[in-house]
Amino acid sequence: MNITYEPAIHFQQVNFSVDELMILKNITGSIPKGKITTLVGPSGAGKTTLLKMCNGLLSPTTGTIFIDNQPITSYEPTALRRHVSIALQAAPMIDGTVFNNLSLPRSLQGDKLSQQEAIQYLQDVGLDKSFLQRPANELSGGQRQKVSIARTLINKSSILLLDEITSALDRQSALDIEALILTLNKKYNVTIIWITHNLQQALTIGHFTWVMMDGALVETGESSLLNMPKNPRVEEFVKGVDA
Repeated sequence: MNITYEPAIHFQQVNFSVDELMILKNITGSIPKGKITTLVGPSGAGKTTLLKMCNGLLSPTTGTIFIDNQPITSYEPTALRRHVSIALQAAPMIDGTVFNNLSLPRSLQGDKLSQQEAIQYLQDVGLDKSFLQRPANELSGGQRQKVSIARTLINKSSILLLDEITSALDRQSALDIEALILTLNKKYNVTIIWITHNLQQALTIGHFTWVMMDGALVETGESSLLNMPKNPRVEEFVKGVDA
């Protein structure tokens, strides 16, 4: 990882275990601020566990996580989750309209979202104002993801965590989401960590890539590393995925 970039998140010898099972093993590394870092690796490598630690859904067994150079434990949990938002594959929605869903972050803060603001956030993710009063349960998978991402923007999060958000979408919807994430990264300078099983996506979307295996971080660098891995295990993994 290029150390000239200011870190948005830094992991210092982070371990996580459940009972006697080690899930994460001595993770040390920095996520560059304002860049897109993709997390790849076999199922069970610990990627989602690592992601959940970035906004306090899980805490390390040992080691320290720093968010913007401050220990993660120094953040109040609600403030941390406004600062570091997460979007999941299922894009969960509450019952009601798209506007009800967009209003949720503000209402949790005891504040209100205006319709004009909501329209602007929808436009930011490529949806027009006609979606505002549409029932959330009538949205397509791609539309749900766009609303989910718009909801994270309302928090004005500087770090966005994405867990397999395009894996259940058709090709065109996935391309739409990829283009949206690239636009948001450039427009708002949002730091993005994206778990994906699609190595081509990791190559084309990521500025940097972390490869995880068996709970360990085995190779990091610019995403082009996936074309010519230095680690033999990573080379084998990449060939296996492409086969």
